Amino acid sequence: MLTRYLKLIENSSKHILTRGFCSSVTADKWDLITAVCLERKPILTPPLNDLEQNFKSLLSQLEYEHSLKSNHEVRHEHEIKQQELLKKGDTDADIAMKETAQDLLDAWNDELSKFTFGSTITEDDKSNNVKSLNRKLNKHLVLLVKHKLGKETHFLLPQRIRQDGEALRQTAERVLQETCPDVKARFYSNAPSGFYKYKYPKHVQEENKAVGAKVFIYLARHCKGQLSDKGPEFKWLDRIELKKELNPNYHHSVSQFLIDEE
Repeated sequence: MLTRYLKLIENSSKHILTRGFCSSVTADKWDLITAVCLERKPILTPPLNDLEQNFKSLLSQLEYEHSLKSNHEVRHEHEIKQQELLKKGDTDADIAMKETAQDLLDAWNDELSKFTFGSTITEDDKSNNVKSLNRKLNKHLVLLVKHKLGKETHFLLPQRIRQDGEALRQTAERVLQETCPDVKARFYSNAPSGFYKYKYPKHVQEENKAVGAKVFIYLARHCKGQLSDKGPEFKWLDRIELKKELNPNYHHSVSQFLIDEE
């Protein structure tokens, strides 16, 4: 009788421990997601601010003061001396050339006055085509792709759930391959540059059997190529547009490893 009672207690304990362990695993399960922050660097040099402009002027002045005279300057000074000697009637002076250094200088200044710089504002800037890389040429642009989270859609960094046996870097490479196969990019490191964690809504938790997602963000540089309109909807946004589009907490995690343009 005693042996049967002890056996019953042992089986009950195993059942309670097993049930408690399974519940804990289900409650603590998180989806591991890898996202890629694909960034296009500025193509044109951004305008200099007042401090940068003053420093540039200072460096130019110092370089001019410590530099040697160019061949054109030496020739110009020599011709001025020759003209002074000719006015004095010195027969040892060289014969004046048909085209002097001053004539060349006047021609260059005239050509410079007619030159106009090309506009940095493109047609895609005017039409605000956020799908084009030919806009905001002096700004950093980041790629966002539309994702469906539960019943809602959001523009986020391209991302995928990590598969079993896959390293995070391998997941990041797969993200780009599946999202934008025609784009060539270069990753900055084998380790993530940022991290973000969020919980799913209750109905999503029940469907996915996970509390939420832990997102490991890799930073990559866009080298060449463009996304196709046949794929998911996407946007190329600058820093200000990115801040308006992303969730504040998510944007904070992303902005930690991005260069601030302001």
